Amino acid sequence: MIKIIFFDIDGTLVDRRAKALDSTRKAISQAQSQGILCGVATGRSPIHLSEQIDALNFDVFVTYNGQLVYTKDETLYERIFSKEVLEQIVDFADTGNRQLMFGGRLKMEGSSLMRFGQNSKARKLVRFIPKWFPVAAAQNLLIKYRSVKEECRYHELNILNEEIYQCVLLSSAEEMEDLNRQLPDCTITRSNPYVVDIIPQGGSKLRGIMKCIETFGFSLNEVMTFGDNWNDVEMLEGTGIGVAMGNAPDGVKASADFVTATNEDHGIYQAMVHYKIIEEAVYENR
Repeated sequence: MIKIIFFDIDGTLVDRRAKALDSTRKAISQAQSQGILCGVATGRSPIHLSEQIDALNFDVFVTYNGQLVYTKDETLYERIFSKEVLEQIVDFADTGNRQLMFGGRLKMEGSSLMRFGQNSKARKLVRFIPKWFPVAAAQNLLIKYRSVKEECRYHELNILNEEIYQCVLLSSAEEMEDLNRQLPDCTITRSNPYVVDIIPQGGSKLRGIMKCIETFGFSLNEVMTFGDNWNDVEMLEGTGIGVAMGNAPDGVKASADFVTATNEDHGIYQAMVHYKIIEEAVYENR
């Protein structure tokens, strides 16, 4: 019996306009009315999260790819970078003049370009970027021709005196192997073609979910998860029911128990009906 459901945000919970479908809202509400807890499992920070999830009323929040887990009333689990590992990341970014953001509990600081990318309006614009966009070339151009390289002095950021849960790096898919080699004490995961999330070694959404359900006394078999990208694979494989969205890459779909319709075509609702979590209704495409 499913007792708790976790949803990824981008490409899963919300559509291309960063809005939740009416069918998704009603499916979540109906599940909650039956006593099933609902939450998000996201690589995003907790900052301004309510607007990012279109003000949906969730019970629990697994953020920063599982490094910070909380309810509206309390923190259930948190894991931060050690000072030594954070120093390695800062050295890597400063030496290579990389575009990097540092994520704390109440704010994110770092590259001005990356700060813009975290803006909700900027996220909506991402859907207009063509799939062939040369991420590696753009990344190298920024490294080579940044007009004032001295601006990229991360050692001087005040946020480094605070607890850091996750870093976000502008990075092409081609350099994943090199990043793993240069940052061996970190876990590096990707949720889109443009950036990677850097978290403490061994961290994941699944680990955050496991810490969460310990509090509620649930087992992994009683957990249902929805996702659409590579940082969702571990939770899709490790929970009782893992649902991949129809818009997910084939490799992500292969890790799931069930592949539903896309995030634009009532995918969450259809999967919850399929598993008899909710009763069926009729919805037209939005």
